Amino acid sequence: MLVRALFLFVCLQLAWLLGGCAAPSSQVSLAEVRAFADASASLGGYAELSRRYRDTYDREQPYLSASADKAARANDAKRRVVYNDFVAVQKSVVLYMQTLSALAGDARYDLGPRLDELGTALKATTESGLNQRHITAYTGLTRLLARTVTTSYQNRSVEAMVRDGDADVQVLLDAMISLTRLYAKTNDNEKKTVLGLFDSELAAAPRGTDRLLLVLARVHLQNKTNEYRLLDKRYDLAAQGLTKVALGHQKLRENLHQLTRADVRLALGNYAQDLRLVHEGLHGD
Repeated sequence: MLVRALFLFVCLQLAWLLGGCAAPSSQVSLAEVRAFADASASLGGYAELSRRYRDTYDREQPYLSASADKAARANDAKRRVVYNDFVAVQKSVVLYMQTLSALAGDARYDLGPRLDELGTALKATTESGLNQRHITAYTGLTRLLARTVTTSYQNRSVEAMVRDGDADVQVLLDAMISLTRLYAKTNDNEKKTVLGLFDSELAAAPRGTDRLLLVLARVHLQNKTNEYRLLDKRYDLAAQGLTKVALGHQKLRENLHQLTRADVRLALGNYAQDLRLVHEGLHGD
C-alpha cells in the first residue's frame, strides 16, 4: 500500500509539474491575435483624413468669394479647436492595439512614452460631436493602458486586456466611424465649392477668352475632379476598415476562452487580411 501510495503521489507531482510548465492553451492562436492587432493599429488612414479635415480652409480659400470667406474662416477655427481631440481618440485606440499586439508576442515592450502622446482629457463640444459617453470611454481606455503599459507584461494577459477594454474600444471606434462620415461630408462640401466655381466660370466665359487660359482651367478642373473621386473612395475604405476593427475585436471578446478554435483563428486571420487590403487601398494610387 505504501509503495502504491508513493507511486500515485509521484505521478500526481509529475503531472502538476508538466501542467505548470505548459503554455496556456490560448498561446496556440496568439499569432492571429497579434496579426489582427498589428493590422488594426493602422486604423485605415484615419490620421491622414483627420489632417485633411483640419486643413479644409487652406485648400478651399482660393476658390471662395469674399462673402463666403468669412463663414469659412469661422468654420476653420472650429475645426482646429476640435482636431486635437479627434486625434487623441485615434491615438488611444492605436496604443491599445499596439499594447494588445505586444501582449500576444513573446518579447518585452516599452510603450510607456506613448502614453504622453495622448495629451489631456477630451472635451464635450457641439462642434466636435464628442459627448460624455465618448469622454468616459476615452478616460477608461487611457486608465487601462496606464495600468497595462506600466506593469510588467508577464502580469497581464491578452484575455484580461480584451475583457477590460472591449466596451471602451467599441465606443471609441464608433466615434471614429462617425467622425469619418463628418470628414466625408466636409470634403463633399469642399468639392461642391471648388468644382462648382469651375463649372459656373467656364460656362460664363465670354467669347474671345484666351484659349490657353481655358485649357489650363479645364486641366485643373479635371485634376481636381479626379482628386475628389479618389478621396470619396478613401473615406468609404476608412469607414470599412474601422468597422472591421470593431467586428474583429468583438470576435475576440466573444471567444476569450476559445482562441484555439479553428473558426475563431480563421475569422481573426480574415479580419487581419481585410485590414491589410484596406490599408493598401488607402495608400495606393
